[in-house]
Amino acid sequence: MAKFRFKAVDSQGKEVSSTVEADSQRAAIEKIRAMKLTPKAIGQVREDAAGAPPPAAEKPAKKKSAMDINIKMPRLFKQRVKPKDLMVFTRQLATLVDAGLPLLRGLRVLHRQCQNETLKEALAGMIDTVETGNTFSESLANYPKIFNHLYVNMVKAGEAGGVLETVLNRLAEFMEKAEKIKNKVKGAMTYPIVVLVAAVGIVVFLMLAVIPKFQQIFDDLLGGEGMPALTAAVIAFSEWVQVYWLFLFAIIVAVVVGVKLAVKTPIGSRLRDRFMLRAPGIGQLNQKTIVARLTRTLGTLLSSGVPVLQALAIVKETTGNSLFTKALQSVHDSVKEGEGMTAPMGASGEFPPMVVSMVEVGEETGALPEMLIRVANTYDDEVDNAVAALTSVIEPIMIIFLAVVVGGIVVAMFMPLISIIGSIGGGAGA
Repeated sequence: MAKFRFKAVDSQGKEVSSTVEADSQRAAIEKIRAMKLTPKAIGQVREDAAGAPPPAAEKPAKKKSAMDINIKMPRLFKQRVKPKDLMVFTRQLATLVDAGLPLLRGLRVLHRQCQNETLKEALAGMIDTVETGNTFSESLANYPKIFNHLYVNMVKAGEAGGVLETVLNRLAEFMEKAEKIKNKVKGAMTYPIVVLVAAVGIVVFLMLAVIPKFQQIFDDLLGGEGMPALTAAVIAFSEWVQVYWLFLFAIIVAVVVGVKLAVKTPIGSRLRDRFMLRAPGIGQLNQKTIVARLTRTLGTLLSSGVPVLQALAIVKETTGNSLFTKALQSVHDSVKEGEGMTAPMGASGEFPPMVVSMVEVGEETGALPEMLIRVANTYDDEVDNAVAALTSVIEPIMIIFLAVVVGGIVVAMFMPLISIIGSIGGGAGA
């Protein structure tokens, strides 16, 4: 039998810390509850020296050569743990725990096969922490850059309820859905950005390399005669770019840096967030994306046993938009005072009426987590449709934009050539 160290609360609200022996974590939780205690955290204790297998005979220390020296990468170049890496780790751990493998052994298995150096280092630290008797959620909390508040609190709720494998599966599904939406939005924005960059590159090349050569031809053949207004305007702009290109580049850099600094201020952040929700075309897409993410997060937390106030506090930090953060703060305050979530959600004006109605039905029927997940699934589909519609509109607009810009420059350069060819033809006929 394994030994588990636990923290629990008795009927009087006093915290109790002790150990219990059981065949599994779930059996240990049942024993704790049989003692009329409510478990808060539980973790397996490493076997002591008496129960541990005898250590292998130590090998003589091998003298390190110059090739054996382990050079660690600087912190600046440390490998980042991508959401996909974390999603795969969570899904694999859920499968191992669900198959009956002890948590500590599952962590060791994943540590051996982990390819990401940063995550592997974190797993080694987590194994040491769990071996000393700390809970899995406490070991996760030591790596906030990898495991956020949502992850840690869901695992903590799963440990307390004895449903860690279920919570891990929910976490993996949540991350898979979130990554899917993120990739779709990124994919929709990739095409217009590529076309815009290509258009800017083509215009700069024409202004600096092509237009000056045409200007020399026109000066030689036209002999100072007037040129069409469009041609004169393009040549004038080309001359300005050739002289002030460094100044233009500095202005662009200053604008980009200025905007980045401005959005870090409270006022700038609110203006940016308001624009992102009210802008034509992308405003509704951003709103639906945020609503889908926060309802799925809140529903997943509540269905995993996280208290509603704690769940709202976590969701509030993960919205990514100050307007929704303010709205969720109002919802949190309302629930804290014993009221419902519906009234402040409707009063904020940020949540669509359908979401408010679904939440109201969920509160009345006691099925709020399930209703929130349904809302998230509905808005996931709406995000897919909105991304497809936006992409179908953006593609022809960007093609027309590129054609007008490049075509306008080409027409401006050929207009004088047509008049030159005409004059040459008239002179030959005379």
